[in-house]
Amino acid sequence: MHSASNNNFPCKVILGISGGVDSSVAAFLLKEQGYQVSAVFMRNWQPETDDPYCTLDQDLSDAKKVCQKLAVPFAVVDFSREYWQRVFQHFLDEYNAGRTPNPDVLCNKEIKFKAFLEYALQSGADYIATGHYVRKEFANGQYLLKKGLDASKDQSYFLYTLGQHELKHSLFPVGDLTKQEVRALAKQIGLENYAKKDSTGICFIGERNFKKFLSEYLLAKPGDIVTPDHQKLGRHDGLMFYTLGQRQGLNIGGVKNKSEAPWYVVQKNIIHNQLVIAQEGDHPLLMTSKLTCHDVHWVADEVPGDCFTSSAKIRYRQSDQQCSVWKITDNAWCVEFFQPQRAITPGQSVVFYLGDICAGGGVIG
Repeated sequence: MHSASNNNFPCKVILGISGGVDSSVAAFLLKEQGYQVSAVFMRNWQPETDDPYCTLDQDLSDAKKVCQKLAVPFAVVDFSREYWQRVFQHFLDEYNAGRTPNPDVLCNKEIKFKAFLEYALQSGADYIATGHYVRKEFANGQYLLKKGLDASKDQSYFLYTLGQHELKHSLFPVGDLTKQEVRALAKQIGLENYAKKDSTGICFIGERNFKKFLSEYLLAKPGDIVTPDHQKLGRHDGLMFYTLGQRQGLNIGGVKNKSEAPWYVVQKNIIHNQLVIAQEGDHPLLMTSKLTCHDVHWVADEVPGDCFTSSAKIRYRQSDQQCSVWKITDNAWCVEFFQPQRAITPGQSVVFYLGDICAGGGVIG
């Protein structure tokens, strides 16, 4: 547990407030614990004027109301330039290369726990705080990143890039609560956003059509849709618009000498710009036990070992899967799951767990 005072002065915390219920309740809890709290709304995206899909203005208004209600000093800080350079450009580059990136992981790494953390420390803060459902603990001289107590809301998957410096200066006030408890507390203390629905999807896309959005930034390269045995069935609009395991939107009708069973994306052939589809949702091309990952990061200063057994997730909300992990080179690791995994997707993250401790992770190659 962290002391809210430092040499008899309250520790200064700058909270990243989003307008959602989690960070709002975090502000209340920090004040209750005796911290000197101020809040920052991060403007990470510059939307077009009157963009009907962007909730930025509503979120900003909700964040302001919460801070007024709780008497927390409030400021808006613009990180949109950093976001474009460090997150969005990478997002576009990855899609252009036929991979499926996870901008939430990169946003946490580059914006919330880098640009925002630097801003806060330069402003004289001892800590930053967020509304993430994770916990931190100090044991044996190391900060540990642990799953949030509410298993259905745990967000450690998105925070595996945090290291000792980031954890030392971060607080996660709602990590010990369930979502139900957070909403109940928000209602009890009179916060208007207590029932606000959780934001879903990628922050800068919102509820808009993903294909249309991507087409505004990248040139699509149409190509053939083929079966694993190279039978041509149609044309795709560009590999970037499809994900492994996808069933909808393939526009493949009845095929001669084939059953009426649904078709699934089982592979992207980048070299030949082909979308490979099959009628089995568990086709061998879709079910694999092994992956390699790069840009590997470990939360603790010590690596768990050059070869170890752990559990892992290849996507958010997946249940933990047992696996063996071993080092290939300084930056590449191999992961072999005890059970085959469906739709292991290049560009997404594999995140390793030792019990409820998030050990680290890497980008699937």
